[in-house]
Amino acid sequence: MDESLRMEQALRQLALLIRRHAPSNGTHRTAVASLTLMHTAQLSEPLESIYKPSICVVAQGAKTAALADETFRYDPSTYLVTSVELPIVGKIVEASPEIPYLSLKLSFDADVILDIMKEMNRPVRVPAEGCRGIAVNRTSPALLEAIVRLMQLLDAPEDVPVLAPLVIREILYRVLQSEQGALLHHFAIIGSHAHNIARAIQSINRQYDRPLAIEQLAKSVNMSASAFHKHFKRVTAMSPLQYQKTVRLQQARRLMLAEAVQASEAAFRVGYESPSQFSREYARMYGRPPVLDVRELRDSVANSDALG
Repeated sequence: MDESLRMEQALRQLALLIRRHAPSNGTHRTAVASLTLMHTAQLSEPLESIYKPSICVVAQGAKTAALADETFRYDPSTYLVTSVELPIVGKIVEASPEIPYLSLKLSFDADVILDIMKEMNRPVRVPAEGCRGIAVNRTSPALLEAIVRLMQLLDAPEDVPVLAPLVIREILYRVLQSEQGALLHHFAIIGSHAHNIARAIQSINRQYDRPLAIEQLAKSVNMSASAFHKHFKRVTAMSPLQYQKTVRLQQARRLMLAEAVQASEAAFRVGYESPSQFSREYARMYGRPPVLDVRELRDSVANSDALG
């Protein structure tokens, strides 16, 4: 079958399966623990979250993912790969009641990547200078067909424990065959600069509310402070301190929105000692002070609910 026809058929199947297992607006968990589905009939406001190592595939519509000053767009012809934990601002840019945005996210573990690469038994060329922890790849028919098979397992839950890990391995194998596959492998290689930065990122995310000691963190991953700073920025597009600040402000915004926490309390809970410093940095990042920002976000959500 012609590749374009295979793509079209697989995308049509994928859209139907996502509609079946995610029939309403929102994010839906599935019987496959690492797989989540998204269905929405509306464009979205920018939504912040920490993307873990994962691939994001779109069956209908389009979305952007912003990291620092860089924006990555993906749609049914492309997919997003994140190799490390990154503070991403996602925004759905194509969706309507007639053609809703339908997508899935499949998270993965670096150990599985290493295991597959050993079985592939082929030399891998990785740029010596490292790379971003996020990329957009062109979707292939083989990748989409494997994802369709994973989605079909949701109709047979008794098969999921045995067959899902096998199909997920095939999906990751297809990703590793892509133009960015070698870069994904690089983040899984123990001792590589990319892998060391990934470990440091995990540490920052676990302890974002504590003071950041750059030299100590660099030493913990066997890197000098200067090399650590250089490679960290290559992977994340920001310095370690900027990364921590972004995570802190995202978490504070979530606390105020989801848990109705006051701005001063949110500031202390994410590690700020000074509420005024928190307000300044928050306004610099979001364009308005915390109280006004949260109020406008709540109004926006309420208006969307009223319309939809």
